[in-house]
Amino acid sequence: MKVGTHVEKDGAVHVMIPIKPYTKKNHQQIFYRNKATETGANKKVPFVSPSPQYLQYAKDCGIFIKPLQIDDPVNVKALYYVDTLRIVDLTNLNEALHDVLVTHGLLTEDHCRVIVSTDGSRVYYDKENPRTEVTIEKVEPTFPPAKKKNGGKKNG
Repeated sequence: MKVGTHVEKDGAVHVMIPIKPYTKKNHQQIFYRNKATETGANKKVPFVSPSPQYLQYAKDCGIFIKPLQIDDPVNVKALYYVDTLRIVDLTNLNEALHDVLVTHGLLTEDHCRVIVSTDGSRVYYDKENPRTEVTIEKVEPTFPPAKKKNGGKKNG
């Protein structure tokens, strides 16, 4: 698979991201922000932020992703090649990848009306060449079309 985003004649989209995949959930950080209470006093409120490694990964992925704005129902098959023998959570990898694909405009959303399935996704070991290979193919919708309201915007 070639590095970057490529659209095939049949409409399938292939994306090869030659970067070690990261998840959002491992190594999350807890920060605090000040929030004014009803009495006017400041209260420290915790919030969770992704790790610096994930944030850098998400930024770097943008180099390889074309903003195709896909909003049709699709299957996102992702093959993750990791450089560790540790147990890796496929669900967390998928979540991070889907967020990256939306952030960089390849997909418009990552909800169930756009990403219908992740059939065929796997995690493999490749110490020398960690990467993510993605194949996106249109599939039959699993929901009826969303009703348009609110000035023509889709719900759902």
